[in-house]
Amino acid sequence: MNIYSALQIGDYHLNHCEDFLIIKSIGSHKLLCAVMDGCSTAMESQFASALTGKILRKIALGKSYEEMYLKDRRDTLEEELQDIMKQLFNETIAVKNILFLDEKELLTTLIILLYDQKENQGIVLCIGDGLVCINGKITEFENGNKPDYFAYHLKEDFENWYQKQIQIIIFDDLQDISIATDGISTFSKMRKADAEENIHPVEYICIDKEYYNSEEMLFRKLKKLEHHYGMKPTDDLAVIRIIK
Repeated sequence: MNIYSALQIGDYHLNHCEDFLIIKSIGSHKLLCAVMDGCSTAMESQFASALTGKILRKIALGKSYEEMYLKDRRDTLEEELQDIMKQLFNETIAVKNILFLDEKELLTTLIILLYDQKENQGIVLCIGDGLVCINGKITEFENGNKPDYFAYHLKEDFENWYQKQIQIIIFDDLQDISIATDGISTFSKMRKADAEENIHPVEYICIDKEYYNSEEMLFRKLKKLEHHYGMKPTDDLAVIRIIK
């Protein structure tokens, strides 16, 4: 199994990349991946996405210890994802209270993937905007550029909020999966292209297997899009791709 990732600042952004990503193992055969996109109109958006990623990394580490010491525990992926999200809520609330953070300092979208390599099954939850591509099928979540950030709901009962989530995909027989922030849909011509033929950036990044044997596959694709096709994302981009 090959895991690729790339993070790139959008061409319209000058100071910070407001996206973030993490890839973390949970125990011996589970994988947690996530991409986050901080709200550009909020406060210090790069902080919100990075904070969410750091909290998820801590939760994944805790889950690994649980698997080590609670060997008889047999949660389904759906149950485990819900528990991860509940811990994310509680940890975010704790940090918010400790640092006296404003809600606008916590606004970030989130696509989280939990994959069981042993069973070849997985689940994806998208909160806000973003894109998921599973075995060549692209699903784009778009909310009119008004994402329903989970930080809006930190004062609500978590169980009630979670039961309302509908942007969930459960899958098996995985061959190829990508998760990406909505920057992947913002590729535009930035200069005269060397190539005369057209290319579909989303399909090239998420489906095409050029540079498959390189650990830097996604970075090489981004560079080819820029220098050969004259295309760059105008918004920040975080993308993770797994090919079996």
